[in-house]
Amino acid sequence: MSRIPAGSVTLHDARRKTHRTVALESFEIGSFAVTEEQMAEVLGIASRHPRRPAIHLSWLRAVRLCNAASEWEGLDPAYTFDGEVVTWHVDSDGYRLPTEAEWEYACRAGSTTPHYGLLADIAWTAADGVRSPQNVGGKLPNLNGMFDTLGNVWEWCWDLLDPARYDEYRVFRGGGYADDAWSVRASVRRGGAPRMHHEDVGLRLARGGFDSVDAAQGWSAAADLDRAFVDGSLPSGWTPRGR
Repeated sequence: MSRIPAGSVTLHDARRKTHRTVALESFEIGSFAVTEEQMAEVLGIASRHPRRPAIHLSWLRAVRLCNAASEWEGLDPAYTFDGEVVTWHVDSDGYRLPTEAEWEYACRAGSTTPHYGLLADIAWTAADGVRSPQNVGGKLPNLNGMFDTLGNVWEWCWDLLDPARYDEYRVFRGGGYADDAWSVRASVRRGGAPRMHHEDVGLRLARGGFDSVDAAQGWSAAADLDRAFVDGSLPSGWTPRGR
């Protein structure tokens, strides 16, 4: 895990043509995406490619994996379930998905440009001509010591993508091995339904508890509710060039 100091990040909502600056407390986030080997150890299953990022994980399975990792290490789970309704207990010290603000802040590592280095040096993308996820750590890290935050596989976050248009869709960030440079940028947003799984989407664990009930690290239940009633015309996930 990489320890990320407190700071702030400005997030852009392209559909609503707004931006907001989020103040973040210090937190921890994985230096690598969760690998097949790590998932296999926690869940008691086999892995074919131990050092590759775990993929074909729906958002629901990803949050359950977070809880399993917490229980494995004797930590209080961050999530509880009522059917498929997931509640994040923000004061928990267990493993969890990063919020979107945490993910972007940690990915940027102080950079204000779309990439924290030359894309060929830091990210597996379509330009590399690979046909599957690559072993983690094969390219250069960012200044937070985090590998593959751009490229290789997208990573699930906690937040809703756009509840006004896509109901329960959750965000994933970072771009994948088959994506071009346009998609592999620090600000690009994509997402999927909680049950969807993809061959280029995995997760990166985060950790850190906060003194709140329904808000933390740029996310709040009240804001999600407000956004569910906002109309707009831009496609969800659309991001202006240069961000």
